Amino acid sequence: MRILFASSEAYGLVKTGGLADVSASLPAALRRRRQDARLVLPGYPEACRNLVDATPRPGPDGAPWQIIEGRLPGTRLPVYLIDWPEYFQRAGNPYSASNGMDWPDNAQRFAGFARAIVALARDEAGLDWAPELIHLNDWQTGLVPLLLDPERTGVERPRTVFTIHNLAYQGLFPASTVQDLNLPADLWHPEALEFHDQLSFMKAALIFADAITTVSPTYAREIQEPVHGMGLDGVLRARSADLHGILNGVDYSDWDPARDRHIAARYSAEDLAGKAANKAALQTRMGLETNPDIPLLGHVGRMVDQKGVDLLHAACTPLLEAGRIQLALVGSGQKDLEHATGALARAYPGQVGVHIGYDEPLAHQIEAGSDLFLMPSRFEPCGLNQLYSLRYGTPPVVHATGGLADTVVDATPENLEAGTATGFSFTPDSVAALGAALERALALYTARGDGHWEQLMHNGMARDFGWTASADAYLALYREQLPRRSRRAKAASAL
Repeated sequence: MRILFASSEAYGLVKTGGLADVSASLPAALRRRRQDARLVLPGYPEACRNLVDATPRPGPDGAPWQIIEGRLPGTRLPVYLIDWPEYFQRAGNPYSASNGMDWPDNAQRFAGFARAIVALARDEAGLDWAPELIHLNDWQTGLVPLLLDPERTGVERPRTVFTIHNLAYQGLFPASTVQDLNLPADLWHPEALEFHDQLSFMKAALIFADAITTVSPTYAREIQEPVHGMGLDGVLRARSADLHGILNGVDYSDWDPARDRHIAARYSAEDLAGKAANKAALQTRMGLETNPDIPLLGHVGRMVDQKGVDLLHAACTPLLEAGRIQLALVGSGQKDLEHATGALARAYPGQVGVHIGYDEPLAHQIEAGSDLFLMPSRFEPCGLNQLYSLRYGTPPVVHATGGLADTVVDATPENLEAGTATGFSFTPDSVAALGAALERALALYTARGDGHWEQLMHNGMARDFGWTASADAYLALYREQLPRRSRRAKAASAL
């Protein structure tokens, strides 16, 4: 099957979050299943530098962009970068300038990216290749299903699957943007592009895509309810028959303590000796007291309200005051949360270590060196760090929402006795509930001589959240989406 995977970021080329991990791993997993999957990304400077075997190719006649063709590092996955200097050759990250402010022309930038995807879909870019299906990801690709809509264009096109990685980021722009982007004026109403007098790229995809997926079964249910639907729950309920929750996978070639090149000492479920060496290395790296006995709690994530960083601060402060824990925190985001996190480190020197920003090797070291991993997210479409934590024998403490609820088995007495527990979960998303979960976790850690703690570690390390099951589920969905005539043609060609 010819599959074009379209994303605004991919690990190995450019990364700001979990979308990049999925965008690198899923199409590579599809290639391993003998599918002709290819990836298209904007041609950011970092992506252009990291692309393997980069070869420039002209774009369509008269287009202000060209294609840079190459491979994703470490894979055979073909990549097309849309080299549009006016939009993508600039300092900063994919969505914002170095000062943290969104690029003011993001609507134009990603509408341009969408139109380039359409040109690839119609084989207008001189590649002599066209996809049967396009897998689109998040609002940055949201206009593609509309631009390809056959009822408007009268042109046959590939099927479209759109994945919601986080409904909170919807690509909202002023109403005047509809005219600026030359979008159909007759679609400016609440049943189409209008979202409270704003243009919503996300809503365009939810209405015009052939199928919609999101990244965990629980999140697929949650976003059809007002509390998590971000104002789009009605649209999603109307399309519930086309909405599928498929859990993200993990690339264990990158995230496995038995072969991780970023950590101080490798280890496995069969030999956990390296865990202590990683804890000591993390304590040293983060400026913490080197103490093998005090519980070390780690956290890696964006410092935004969604991630519950304020809950983490409030619940951990009394434990720090009593000298019961250490904290190692990595992330960046809202300036108020960055400043509050820095203030926590200054208030508890030797107990709290903070790195503002993202550091991939340090993220691996935190997974390997922490005793517990904290994810008190108010909502979490899937989450990847809890999956990494399980593989690294670092029981996660999570709010029971979205993918966190789907992947972490709470260490209740019953689950501990049954040997199924893998971490600690709590609800609701409050300081008191998180504090109670931490007390349960610390009590089990303190009594680890009884064998329950090591069993908890082993249970998590034994869970398999690799891409096999997830890629198979996506492939099954793709096959359901192929037009009947395409399926008949394939059957006939096989005879």
